[in-house]
Amino acid sequence: MPDHERPSPLIGWRLLALLYDVFPVLALWFLAAAAFTLALGDAVRGGAAGLLEFAVFWAMAGLYAVFSWRRGGQTIGMRPWRLQVVAANGARPTTGALWRRYAVGSLSLLLGGLGFWWAWIDRSRLSWHDRASKTRMTRTQKPAS
Repeated sequence: MPDHERPSPLIGWRLLALLYDVFPVLALWFLAAAAFTLALGDAVRGGAAGLLEFAVFWAMAGLYAVFSWRRGGQTIGMRPWRLQVVAANGARPTTGALWRRYAVGSLSLLLGGLGFWWAWIDRSRLSWHDRASKTRMTRTQKPAS
């Protein structure tokens, strides 16, 4: 059975990958925060500059995720668990679909992870962002040794 036809991985594998991905994203956010602090000083703490900084953080995390998914189907956090993002038909997803996946996944996290938890009751184990972007996460088989 091809990997894209298997049921999506359990939510635990997804959460482990998300936990691993916190570290490279934090590194990117530290760089952005340093740039904002150098450019604006304490003005970043509130107002429009604070909102701009938040938007830059969100966009940087999105660039990390979308670039990783587009390049090889995996972020750094997905590699140890053999998780991969593919289009619903098993092909390579489009950049637009991956940005949609990231945006809906972000919204899901803001709602307490509701879109992730949805995968527990979904027949195909698909989350909101899987459905919205017409992509799916697969767990590849271990390479033969």
